[in-house]
Amino acid sequence: MKIPLVDLKAQYESIKEEIDAAIQRVLQQGQFILGPEVKAFEEEMAAYCGTRFAVGVASGTDALHLALLACGIKPGDEVITTPFTFIATAEAIANCGAIPVFADIEPRTFNIDPVRIEPKITPKTRAIIPVHLYGQPAAMEPILELGKKHNLNIIEDCAQALGAEYKGKKVGSLGDAGCLSFFPAKNLGAYGDGGMVVTNDPEVAQTVEMLRNHGSKSSYYYLMPGFNSRLDAIQAAILRAKLKHLDHWNELRRSNASLYSRLLVQIDGIEPPFVEDNNRPSCNYYTIRLKDSRMDRNELRKHLESKGIQTMVYYPLSLHLQEVYKSLGYKRGDFPQSEQAQEQVLSLPMYPELGEEQIEEVVKTIKEFLA
Repeated sequence: MKIPLVDLKAQYESIKEEIDAAIQRVLQQGQFILGPEVKAFEEEMAAYCGTRFAVGVASGTDALHLALLACGIKPGDEVITTPFTFIATAEAIANCGAIPVFADIEPRTFNIDPVRIEPKITPKTRAIIPVHLYGQPAAMEPILELGKKHNLNIIEDCAQALGAEYKGKKVGSLGDAGCLSFFPAKNLGAYGDGGMVVTNDPEVAQTVEMLRNHGSKSSYYYLMPGFNSRLDAIQAAILRAKLKHLDHWNELRRSNASLYSRLLVQIDGIEPPFVEDNNRPSCNYYTIRLKDSRMDRNELRKHLESKGIQTMVYYPLSLHLQEVYKSLGYKRGDFPQSEQAQEQVLSLPMYPELGEEQIEEVVKTIKEFLA
C-alpha cells in the first residue's frame, strides 16, 4: 500500500470545482498582483485568526523577515528563538542584520522552553520568536510575561500551526505579530509559495504593507527601503476557497493523530506526540520520538519506504550546529534537548484525507520492523 507523507492531489480532487472556479475568477478579472482577491483574503484571515489586520506576502520566510523589520529589529539586535526548527526562523533574523540567539527546547512538545529563555536575555535582546512546531502551540503565557517584563516584541512563527489554539485563542493572535506560511504542504496550502503577517498593531500592519511593496504607500512614492514580496491574486483566490474547509481538515488531522497515538502508545520505545491540556494542535506533522536506542531510525525509514510508506525527519541537525551559524560560536552539547530530539524524531504520513486503514497499515509496518 502506497502511503505518501502528504497527498496534495487527494485534497485538490475533493474540492476541484471550487479551486477551478477560484482560478477562473482571477483569470477573468485580469488583476494578478494584490487587488480585490488579496484584500478579501486578508480580511477573511484576520477574522479567522482573531486579529485586526492581516497582510499577505510572498512566503512564510518573508512574513518573518518583514514582521521583524516592522517591529523595529535592526542590525546588531539579538532575537531569541529555538534551535529546533526550520532554518527560515533564524534566517529571517539574520537577514535583518540581527543575531539569532538560541534557547533549548522542552522535551515533551519540542517547543522552546520558557525557562531557558530568560538567561539568554541581554541588553541587546529585542524580540523572542516562539515556533509552534509541528502545529503544537508553544507555551505562550510565560513567553508573553517575559516580553512584558523585558519590553521585548513577541513574534509567533505559526508556519506549521494555522488553526491551532492556545487556551482558546488562535495562535498568531497572542504576540505582536503572527507569521503564517501557505507552502503547499501546510494545513492551508497554496499552489506555490505564499505567506501572511497577522497583527493587532496598526503600525506593524502598515509597515509590512509598505515593505512588501518596495517601501511605497502609494504608487511611485517611496517612504523606506522595501522588497517585492506580494501575495499573488491567484494564490489568494485558491486559499480563500480552501479556508472554508480548514477547520474541518484540522479536525480530521486531530482525529488521525488520535488514532495513531492510541495504536502507537502500545509499542515500547515509541513516544507519540504530547498535547498540553487546553491546547488544540493543528497536527501539521505527526512526529513520534524513538526513545529506545536500539531502534535504528534510518533502518526503520528504509523498511517503511520498502512498503511504500513515506516518512521524514524534521529536523536532522539543530540550527546551532549548522555550518551557516558557525560564527555564532555554538558547539555540540550546548542544547542537549534539541540535540537529542534531532536523533529521535520521525514524522509519519499526516493529512486530512488519510484513512484509518492507512494509519493501521503504517503502525502494523512499524511493528513488523521492531519484531
